[in-house]
Amino acid sequence: MKLSTKGQYGVTLMVDLAMFYGQGPISLKSVAERQNLSEHYLEQLIAPLRNAGLVKSVRGAYGGYILTKKPGDITVGDVIRVLEGPITVVDQSEPEFAELWEQVRDAINSVLDSSTLQDLADRKRSGGDNLMFYI
Repeated sequence: MKLSTKGQYGVTLMVDLAMFYGQGPISLKSVAERQNLSEHYLEQLIAPLRNAGLVKSVRGAYGGYILTKKPGDITVGDVIRVLEGPITVVDQSEPEFAELWEQVRDAINSVLDSSTLQDLADRKRSGGDNLMFYI
């Protein structure tokens, strides 16, 4: 399974917001500059995250976006499912292997649901690996 740039950049965006949690609204322009991403693309990603209730927009000259919950309360799985949809591994056209593929899917979900934005923000602060995900 390979995540699209939508999922990868969405997690990067959310981790950036997590790193500044409690410091007020963060503009997408500042996220784009820090993460070397397209501001226009981030604008497309923020809408479904806002609609899902993971971020809130703040209007005004010093507006931007903030997480609606603590970074430790938002999992990577929450973000991925909003942007990518449900996690599936393969088409279930071969029922004799269905149990195997369900176990693989469950393992992926377990990793995504046990990793929070706080975990990734802490890793990034400590100079951990780049936030690219290959599952």
